[in-house]
Amino acid sequence: MNSDDERFLKVTKEVLVKFIEMGSVSPANFDQKFRSIYLTIKDTVLSARLTELMVSPPPQEEPPQK
Repeated sequence: MNSDDERFLKVTKEVLVKFIEMGSVSPANFDQKFRSIYLTIKDTVLSARLTELMVSPPPQEEPPQK
């Protein structure tokens, strides 16, 4: 597991704790909610990174000097 996956899990846990406190997550729907929240967070972060990579201009290489 890489550090990004650990971060996704940590954020997912924090969100789930809030939902449990509000009563919208229970043992009966925990698995479904956990997967949904985890995949949403991961997809959002990775999509944002992809957008940043597509928007950023490539680094300019200088021609070799003689």
